[in-house]
Amino acid sequence: MNDTLKTYRILDANLDRAREGLRVIEEWCRLGLNQSHTAELCKNYRQELARWHRGEFRAARDTAGDVGTALTHAQEIRRENITALLQANFGRIQEALRVLEEYGKLVDGNLAQAMKQLRYQIYELERQLFSKERQQKLEQAYLYLITMPHVNLCAIVESALQAGLTLVQYRDKEQTDAARYEIAEKLCRLCHQYNALFIVNDRVDIALAVDADGVHLGQQDLPLATARQLLGDQRLIGCSTTNPEELQRALAGGADYVGVGPVYATPTKAGKPPAGWDYVEYAASHWQKPWFAIGGIDLNNYREVVQAGAQRLAVVRAIMAADDPGAVTQQFLQKLQPQP
Repeated sequence: MNDTLKTYRILDANLDRAREGLRVIEEWCRLGLNQSHTAELCKNYRQELARWHRGEFRAARDTAGDVGTALTHAQEIRRENITALLQANFGRIQEALRVLEEYGKLVDGNLAQAMKQLRYQIYELERQLFSKERQQKLEQAYLYLITMPHVNLCAIVESALQAGLTLVQYRDKEQTDAARYEIAEKLCRLCHQYNALFIVNDRVDIALAVDADGVHLGQQDLPLATARQLLGDQRLIGCSTTNPEELQRALAGGADYVGVGPVYATPTKAGKPPAGWDYVEYAASHWQKPWFAIGGIDLNNYREVVQAGAQRLAVVRAIMAADDPGAVTQQFLQKLQPQP
């Protein structure tokens, strides 16, 4: 086989590789995220690659003689979560495009230039997709577990995660900073193992230290604007609110979500009176981002909260103090998640 045929063979293999990787990304954007615009971009990129896939490249294909078909790596056998799967395929596309750019220079300068431009477009697509990944996960979360101190904390959280929970906040006002950091680190790893969001209550420093997905702030905590400067645009910031004035401040401060409550009196917020049904209804009509009704909600009273306009619920004792946290989580999710 002469050098020209060898080059054609390389171009053929990498055009296939880039198109396959794009199809994997496209399917998640289309069916996983319901993002028609991003899915259409992927489809257009695949069609652009198909336009350059010449007959002479395909004719040089020799699958039976390809020594690489038997090569594999342990990391390719299993992906930990959707993020890892998408990152692997973005890497596959970008590497293939670089190969196409370089070997294309031997065949057609226009091909090489087109692959270079497409590679930059894929870099931007990856940035856009991952920069809003946390916000997209938040949009899909209808149940929010806020932890309380418990001897079996990690086991309870994992049971809920196994049942399908996708949003967890670590809240503990009693531990030392060293203990909070250690627990937060364990919970963060656990949540990310199950592709769930992990939020730290109050502490921006601990959230950053353990690579949490965001922080939840009370009215007496760090100002939202300051927290945003420290956390950047990609991490989430939630805010507790009890009345319309606090809700408007959260909106002006750029919070990604808010807690609305307490709906019922709860020992978690000792001494704080319920916010009232009027405020729940106000939030439903004035807050466009995700919001979670919170405060004394359980399987016995959640219907009243939903009827008042809440689509998402945050719970503490209903799961943390349950005999079977996983079963309770599953029941909540079945009742709250929109049916396809």
